[in-house]
Amino acid sequence: MKLLDSLTHYDHRMLLWCMDLRFHKPLILLARAVSKTGDGYLQLILPLSIYLLNPEHGESFLLLALLAFSIERPLYWVLKNSFKRNRPPDIIPCFKSIVEASDKFSFPSGHTAAAVLLATLCCLYFGVIALPLFIWAICVGISRVLLGVHFPTDILAGSALGMLIGINCFHYLFG
Repeated sequence: MKLLDSLTHYDHRMLLWCMDLRFHKPLILLARAVSKTGDGYLQLILPLSIYLLNPEHGESFLLLALLAFSIERPLYWVLKNSFKRNRPPDIIPCFKSIVEASDKFSFPSGHTAAAVLLATLCCLYFGVIALPLFIWAICVGISRVLLGVHFPTDILAGSALGMLIGINCFHYLFG
């Protein structure tokens, strides 16, 4: 229990340190924009676009994405509703997030899980050319902390979830 208390204390300190960056208006505007890109549209549009542009290779990537997200979304929902970790404004007195979260609980971060899953799938399927998607996925996770709707460990858990599902689905389909 002492380890969990230490982790929670560290998590709160990291979140509050990030909140000091709130006073940089351009950074918050950027965080809002990046967070919006993680709302799920790209996770649908990118595989469909790849399929439409190159049906021969795009079909297998689209099937990979469908399999991976059909596992990730329910698992993310079960984890979030099992852990029931409250969001920062519900735990830290006098704390207010910059945006309104779409659901009540914070662990793991769904935005981050989905973004890292997409980046993982693209890197495994297309190779190093897709590495910039990891930068985007990391930025999505950071934006969620900067906006005050997640703790840093929510982002780490979401990243691990997305990456593990992506790797396993890729190996399941392609050996």
